Amino acid sequence: MGFVLLLGGARSGKSDLAYKLAAESGRDVTVIATATAGDPEMAARIERHRASRPTRWQTVEEPADLAGAVASCDGPRFLIVDCLTLWVSNLLGNGCSADDVTERAVSVADELASRSAVVVSNEVGLGIVPANELGRAYRDTLGIVNAAFAARAERAFLMVAGRALHLVPPD
Repeated sequence: MGFVLLLGGARSGKSDLAYKLAAESGRDVTVIATATAGDPEMAARIERHRASRPTRWQTVEEPADLAGAVASCDGPRFLIVDCLTLWVSNLLGNGCSADDVTERAVSVADELASRSAVVVSNEVGLGIVPANELGRAYRDTLGIVNAAFAARAERAFLMVAGRALHLVPPD
């Protein structure tokens, strides 16, 4: 038992694979969604995600208290955390420091290490260096959070163009 981490770019197939793994688990499923609808386009994205889930799956919408959301789910349920990318953005936007975000991430990843789950996050560190301090802080913090989750994951994959590349720990 343990969680799978799915990293990748936008529209790379992360959520599709997360849903497939959840469906194949044979367990009851809870999706912990971290998105908030700050504009009409994001509201439409959230609605598309909601509509794509089987109706028997439970959804917990929690943009900030990820640890509380995980703790509120029964142990035998399969969890999908979708996604760390928006969770980190929400925390930084609420004034949390990078160190606080990292501390929270380690705590959540430690809890999920003993659960059946899949965690989704974007890999944002492969592009250009952001032009402003907040963008660089976000990119760096998310990279640290992703690494913390990867270190505790049973398996980790990088999604590219709908394909999964298995990531192995360095020797």
